[in-house]
Amino acid sequence: MEKFSQYRDRGTQIAPFLPLRTQTTALQSFTGFLLFLLRLPLFLFIAGAYLLVFHWLPIGVLSRKAWLWSILGVCGVWWVDLQVEGVKRGSLAQQSKKLPQPGTIIVSSYTSPLDAIYLAAIFDPIFTTTYPSTRLVERVSLPVFLWRYFTPPMLHPPPGAKMTPLPTLIGQNPNRTVLLFPEATPTNGRGILRFTPALASAPKQTKIFPVSLKYTPADITTPVPGALVEFAYNLMSKPTHCIRVRIGEAIYNVDENEEEAVCDAGAEALARIGRIKRLNLGVREKVGFVEAWRRNRK
Repeated sequence: MEKFSQYRDRGTQIAPFLPLRTQTTALQSFTGFLLFLLRLPLFLFIAGAYLLVFHWLPIGVLSRKAWLWSILGVCGVWWVDLQVEGVKRGSLAQQSKKLPQPGTIIVSSYTSPLDAIYLAAIFDPIFTTTYPSTRLVERVSLPVFLWRYFTPPMLHPPPGAKMTPLPTLIGQNPNRTVLLFPEATPTNGRGILRFTPALASAPKQTKIFPVSLKYTPADITTPVPGALVEFAYNLMSKPTHCIRVRIGEAIYNVDENEEEAVCDAGAEALARIGRIKRLNLGVREKVGFVEAWRRNRK
């Protein structure tokens, strides 16, 4: 799509905001449609019951995780390829310190609503939203965060948003992991955007774990706002989906006054474990892309 060429990274020519398509045969399209019709009622029941009711009830962590895994199972996510940097396959049980623990920060790639569902099912973290204009973070619920995969990017917090310093949020919740998506807007997974500055306020002694998630097929990413129906169809019309999860070694914010240092380290770590490139694009460019995309669709 040459009309959106200005939103490609100049160094790599990667276009992280364009939706990805999967080529299918006529038979695959037909069977996919039937599979979607079969899965949709069960998905609406399980996902709706959790997001609208059970998420807000004190049902316990294990019950919440069971509901989330049920959602993933209905969608065809039956295989997760998990690797932890510095840990040999089969020895993860002896290397628990290599995984995010309560009191640590997860820095995740930001591509698909399955990011949030999978991480919630594994780590039960505190979800936060970051913005390019501030180091403060906004604590949000899982349902709210899932909805934001389908809303336009924002340079500033919305009116009335309750913003909190990251160290305060960690201190108030010592038994929880805090989850950041420093790119602050979803992409198609082809590259890592510039980070927002919130990570620079992380306490020096706090471990920061980079986590990369990639999907096969790759058309369940949501780089364009408003693609809820298309996402749901792509998700439930495929027989199976595989999530490739890579957890990097912990990094630290060695100098809270050097904003770019820890942001560069986090972005570099995500690019390395995800085997993708860092891009000189960010939320501001995504805002421009969304405006151009909407004009083109009229």
